[in-house]
Amino acid sequence: MSAMVHQLGEQVRGALGSVHWRVRHREIGIVIGAGDGVGRIKGAASVRYGELLERADGLTGLAFDLQPNVVGVLFLDRSEHVSAGDELRATGRVASVAVGDELLGRVVDALGRPLDGGRPVRSDIRRPVEVAAPGVADRAPVREPLHTGIKIIDALLPLGRGQRELILGDRATGKTSLALDAILAQRNSGVICVYAAIGLRKTNIAEVVETLRSEDMLRQTVVVAADADSPAGQQYLAPYTACTIGESFMHAGRHVLVVYDSLSSHADAYRRIALLLGRPPGREAYPPDVFYLHARLLERATRLHDRLGGGSLTALPIATTQSGNIAAYIPTNLISITDGQLYLDSHLFNEGVRPAVDVGLSVSRVGGKAQPKVLRQLASDLRLLYAQLHELETFARFGAELEPETRRRYERGRRLREALKQPRLRPLRTAHEAAVLFTIGQGYLDDLPVEQVVGFLGRLIARLDAVDTDLLDGIERDDAIPDDAAARLRRAIDAVKRDTTGDAPS
Repeated sequence: MSAMVHQLGEQVRGALGSVHWRVRHREIGIVIGAGDGVGRIKGAASVRYGELLERADGLTGLAFDLQPNVVGVLFLDRSEHVSAGDELRATGRVASVAVGDELLGRVVDALGRPLDGGRPVRSDIRRPVEVAAPGVADRAPVREPLHTGIKIIDALLPLGRGQRELILGDRATGKTSLALDAILAQRNSGVICVYAAIGLRKTNIAEVVETLRSEDMLRQTVVVAADADSPAGQQYLAPYTACTIGESFMHAGRHVLVVYDSLSSHADAYRRIALLLGRPPGREAYPPDVFYLHARLLERATRLHDRLGGGSLTALPIATTQSGNIAAYIPTNLISITDGQLYLDSHLFNEGVRPAVDVGLSVSRVGGKAQPKVLRQLASDLRLLYAQLHELETFARFGAELEPETRRRYERGRRLREALKQPRLRPLRTAHEAAVLFTIGQGYLDDLPVEQVVGFLGRLIARLDAVDTDLLDGIERDDAIPDDAAARLRRAIDAVKRDTTGDAPS
């Protein structure tokens, strides 16, 4: 009996060894065609979707298209020298990236390799680039504000930690500047920032990195770069890598802001890859699963439940429109996935409105739930006033006679728009924004010429910083402006107004 068992065991071990040899043998694929960042290999029949493949010299590819006899490979390195007959070996690993504090202040590619000339990233923790989004039971409501330092957003379109807010508009309307302002506003807040540059020119990426460095914000930021000259595989993987890096901090109980600049370029790279691999095109030649491409990325943004540490990941994806067409395929997809959108209008931009946010077409579906109470109180009537301004201007332009109350709202709306203008890379603290909204709401700007509004508010903020720093700190601590703080604000406004007009306030 024991002899039979021994013989059977030997047969099983021999069969398993044979299977193991055949599997290992099949794990080597032979390139049968390559070009434009993708290739096809024959063999490697046991390879899995998303598995990494390597050539002997270290060139990396991603198993991306599994056919019965052929595997489509997405190269993550320069592939000009890949030719038919080259061997690619399956590694048994999926794409992953090193995570942790070691990455802060670094510029890396989609595989976490340094691009800034610094030392290699040394981290013992790696996370797969593609993971499932947290389940409903693991999420908590978005209630904590994300301060952007941008008056028009914090007052009228507030964001919360864990939200997904789309930034969209035509080319050169200030989308990247808006996102950079939001990053700079996190200085000393403890919020970790991750900036994913997808399909941008190298000069643009270098400018962003230099801005972060000069503003002393790079030490709190990770930059994942896949420029326009990078392989399409890098551009495809970059936003997922950025999200994974941010998630590592979120799961440690910290708060993270991730900017994807831009998902339009990401969709274009995916379309190029899919067409090269022979996948059937859909609307505007994009693959039919392009919605899922971004949905599985943006669903990973959330506020975790307290039992999981209470960390959050806020996503600011950027998309580009053509001639203001927000009904195009990719913008409408992203609008349906996100919790609101900030639409930058080219006409407002050309008229000198900075940032050129169209309040009528912009929305934050989290809204006042995540807005500081002091700003919610002060801005309660201003959104409607700002939204009505365009219609009132149309009536006034055609010479329509406005009633006195309508005329008053029209003039105040013009000054509100002027007051919410803001130079790029100059985010404000919450108390500054509260002081500006208080000044508008109390009617202090009504008798001031429109062209003097920006200068007046600049002098007011400078005076508060110099004389009333304790007042600013108190405003940020309280849920409302108490009577004594309101009286001090009025005195400060009156003092600046005397210096501006040379007269005592009426």
